[in-house]
Amino acid sequence: VSCDTDSMQALESDSPLIVYIDIKSPYAFVAVAPTLRLESELGLAFDWRPLTLDIPSYLGSARKKAGKVVEAQRSPAQWNAVRYAYRDARRYAEMQGHILKGTEKIWDTRRINTAILWVNATARDRLPAFLNHVYPAFWRRELDVEDMSVVESCLQAAGAPVKGFAEYCETEGRQAHDDLQAQLHPAGIYGVPTYVFDGEILFGREHLPYVRWHLTGRNGPAPDIAYEVFEC
Repeated sequence: VSCDTDSMQALESDSPLIVYIDIKSPYAFVAVAPTLRLESELGLAFDWRPLTLDIPSYLGSARKKAGKVVEAQRSPAQWNAVRYAYRDARRYAEMQGHILKGTEKIWDTRRINTAILWVNATARDRLPAFLNHVYPAFWRRELDVEDMSVVESCLQAAGAPVKGFAEYCETEGRQAHDDLQAQLHPAGIYGVPTYVFDGEILFGREHLPYVRWHLTGRNGPAPDIAYEVFEC
């Protein structure tokens, strides 16, 4: 499998829409179902890409054990921000019929996020199945996404190729992932979900009505933001 890192530019794609996500983001989690629904409805193939968040750099770090904080490097303000983020996202996850449990630690999602690039390159038609398998299970605390064997089992469950992934993840896949990450902040992309088209950057799933309006010909006035909820 070859991933041409030179052609992967942060704001450019052959697809009409780039979607940046991170498996460990609760806001990306609640954006996946409506974004996949829009993709299917329009008969398009969006360009799904990883943005692997460095959460400790802006929200500090913490680790729990049996539901209790055993290690923390967060200010009271950072804890409040984290609690609000989970409360807000949990509300929308429950409306979609999902369980969203706060994570026990800040996960290193480079490996599972690199799998997004792998599925894009090897079996694009299996990407919805991969996302729909990984996200709900991860937020039920059922997946150790740092474990290679677990990531491979997710690929297998989605009907995507497994053979060659481990090597890809440590070689050209890792290079493709890291090269892309280095471009994102300079390009003005900081969080997930982020939608990009024609050089325009929209952060948050509340912009999906505007994205739909753009992708369907910009007929009529541009819609306001909205939090649409779709069943999976």
